[in-house]
Amino acid sequence: MFIETEDTPNPATLKFLPGREIMASGATADFISPDSVAGRSRLAELLFDLDGVARVFFGNDFVAVTRADATEWEALRPQVLAVLADYLATEQPVVESDAQVIEDLIAPGDEEIVQQIKELLDTRVRPAVAGDGGDIVFRGYRDGVVRLTMQGACSGCPSSRATLKHGVENMLRHYVPEVVSVEQVEA
Repeated sequence: MFIETEDTPNPATLKFLPGREIMASGATADFISPDSVAGRSRLAELLFDLDGVARVFFGNDFVAVTRADATEWEALRPQVLAVLADYLATEQPVVESDAQVIEDLIAPGDEEIVQQIKELLDTRVRPAVAGDGGDIVFRGYRDGVVRLTMQGACSGCPSSRATLKHGVENMLRHYVPEVVSVEQVEA
């Protein structure tokens, strides 16, 4: 199996492209530590078993792996490629159960605004962010403030806060006048 790799804007994260679907369209899974796997993904467990893997993120057609600061990609990349090739050849599911659902914080009466926000995120933001090996997940809207979580390569990326405040916030404020600001929240 040939697996391409791509750099991401986050120098600690590489994007691995196996040429097949990893997660169903629109679904993602973000594992921020070995403890966050909790039996939900054998592939994530195998990746965390590698010395130097700090985070694992599954997108529609890619796996983003973030290395620990003291680890170099020259040593880790071939190990990640081997684990991915071996596991994906088994055709076993990548995630055993869906990623945990976090209930959105939405003020009563804001359903129409929230629908507009989610549509803009799904059509204009998430595809671009997925191209960089990450995802942006809607977490809530109240009193003009949109709450979003950055995942994958976007989490911890030096430019993610600027992207969120200048790119996403400006776009949402332009198309949805009720939006005042955007806040990043942790999952």
